[in-house]
Amino acid sequence: MSDTSAPSGPGRTDPAESRDRAFKRGSGGGRRGGRPFPKGRQIDPQALEEVRKTLGNRPRRADLLIEHLHLFQDRFGHISASHLAGLAHEMRMAMAEVYEVASFYAHFDVVREDETPPPAITIRVCDSLTCEMFGAEKLLAEIAVETGNDIRAVRAPCMGACDKAPVVAVGHTLVEQANKGKAVAAGRAALAGKPEHRHIDPVCLDDYLAGGGYGLLRACLSGKRSAEEVLESLGESALRGLGGAGFPTPRKWSLVRAVEGRKALAVNADEGEPGTFKDRYYLERDPHRTLEGMLIAAWLVGAEDCYFYLRDEYPEIRALLDLEIAGLEAEGLVAHTRIHLRRGAGAYICGEESAMIESIEGKRGYPRHRPPYVAQVGLFGRPTLVNNVETLFWVRDIIEKGADWFNDQGKDGHSGFRSYSVSGRVKNPGVKVAPAGVTVRELIEDYCGGMLDGHAFHAYLPGGASGGILPASMGDLLLDFGELEKYGCFVGSHAVVVLSDQDSVKAAALNLLRFFEDESCGQCSPCRVGTEKAVKLMRQEKWDTGLLDELSATMRDASICGLGQAASNPLASVMKFFPDEV
Repeated sequence: MSDTSAPSGPGRTDPAESRDRAFKRGSGGGRRGGRPFPKGRQIDPQALEEVRKTLGNRPRRADLLIEHLHLFQDRFGHISASHLAGLAHEMRMAMAEVYEVASFYAHFDVVREDETPPPAITIRVCDSLTCEMFGAEKLLAEIAVETGNDIRAVRAPCMGACDKAPVVAVGHTLVEQANKGKAVAAGRAALAGKPEHRHIDPVCLDDYLAGGGYGLLRACLSGKRSAEEVLESLGESALRGLGGAGFPTPRKWSLVRAVEGRKALAVNADEGEPGTFKDRYYLERDPHRTLEGMLIAAWLVGAEDCYFYLRDEYPEIRALLDLEIAGLEAEGLVAHTRIHLRRGAGAYICGEESAMIESIEGKRGYPRHRPPYVAQVGLFGRPTLVNNVETLFWVRDIIEKGADWFNDQGKDGHSGFRSYSVSGRVKNPGVKVAPAGVTVRELIEDYCGGMLDGHAFHAYLPGGASGGILPASMGDLLLDFGELEKYGCFVGSHAVVVLSDQDSVKAAALNLLRFFEDESCGQCSPCRVGTEKAVKLMRQEKWDTGLLDELSATMRDASICGLGQAASNPLASVMKFFPDEV
């Protein structure tokens, strides 16, 4: 994977070149190693040497700041103030620029000079809705009793493994269906330098090639398939953006293809929506279907660079992709583009496409104002195609088997497959590939083996944390785009969480609003302040529904991005459909 190409777009100056000129214009006192040494910043020589040793010969580009911060977090278990100062100096960036990024992301432990570094090992206990339903709070308390000076236990947001609840992460390595014994043992193993790793068994490149993989890409690159032919075939399908928005994929590809200038492509694999784990499912099993879809898309729209943005909670997938992408390069299958694997750092907001682009550029994950849209001005100012993992996964099959094959999979007027991430009080949770338009009742009975013994179906989340909460009496609604909006809900990324008569929808809504409060990027006050106020009001024994209604409307109407606009959906739907419980 190449990360040495200049990231600047048409009419844009390379960020590193801009900083070089700024430093040369400044009056910073003295130079060292040919670089300006700015006034006002004290650089610890030992820390600077550690910075240089840690970075090695990696480029000092600003867009790689988050990648570089990961190096320090991984090596030292935290990021010290002296390392931040040394890194800012080495990368010719303002200390404020480096600090604001390091302190924005949850997976960076920034330690000031007057603070004590955290213990060597951190056990993160997922406290998202499904894990809370299966005892996360009790588990956190039990683990905390067993930790000492070298191990700590902290709560953490959804880790994309709701079907294995409760889960914890030691470092970032997942422990499924965790209990106190398993979690503490994994922590002590990591402390002894023998960390436990999950085993995954994906379709590797050789197996994928043996099954006809990349035959379609080769046909595209050789001219046997024209871009117009591929786009027409895809255009006849009902493929949509399956990360949540549902925008028609052929139309998006056509829009980006028609724009002039150097282009980029970004794969959004930052599924942070509580209840969602389908990207993990596909990438751990058959990553090359998504990679082939990505490379075909890059060829079709003319993207010179592909950025694969993967959430940090998936370290095994990151190691897998590193290996498999290197194999693709050796096979000569990426001569038409360059692949850059980028690592998230624990920020739900970066699932929003423009916030993800900001993160890829090495900045805080702040959503951008629109217009311009990322298809016009995206990564480094370049027109950018953004697609979800599952959307790209279906590209090869649709083009090879025909649009009718895909379209005919749906039911009741809906087209295509959908991958429903089902968790909660069902016997067999997991990713269920089902026809678009299936109902939650069908998912429970036909795909999940029914409800857990002793539990009766009470309520469900049709679309993850932001999709609202519906009662069991509405369990025959079709789960697809355009079906639930009239009820104030939506399917989003098709994450379905099933609640029983032993669960409180009031407590569930509070759990979700606490998540949004913690994950708000803080850029706009309707979301930043609104989520905080909502949590305070929802902690009261009896909800002030009038005030909460007013607060919800303000958040929906005034927030910059979808997080704030949809954050109040859980509480609004509980007030509407479960008035007796609030």
